[in-house]
Amino acid sequence: MSSCIFCDIAAGHTDAELVLEDERAVAFADINPQAPVHLLVIPRKHIASLAEASEEDEDLLGHLLLLGARLAREQGIQDAGFRAVFNTNAHAGQTVYHIHLHILGGRSMKWPPG
Repeated sequence: MSSCIFCDIAAGHTDAELVLEDERAVAFADINPQAPVHLLVIPRKHIASLAEASEEDEDLLGHLLLLGARLAREQGIQDAGFRAVFNTNAHAGQTVYHIHLHILGGRSMKWPPG
């Protein structure tokens, strides 16, 4: 999908501050950070949103969450706490329609969000 910026990042066609990658996913720094640590974890496979995911994506979605937990450990935010968020569609704040997991930490978070 050539019009998707996250597909381009995953393919290495667009620069991003990569922090982790494997055969199924890529993680990089958010360009508009909302916390001292704000990373995005995306699958290499294009899925528009969590609402578009199917049962065949179950293992991939679990993989994204486990990578998020690994990144929280590596970034030193695991013990104090971190937030893992999938924004799904416009009302939830999704602006790039390629599923992505936000990992946020390094500051106190409030509830409810946004």
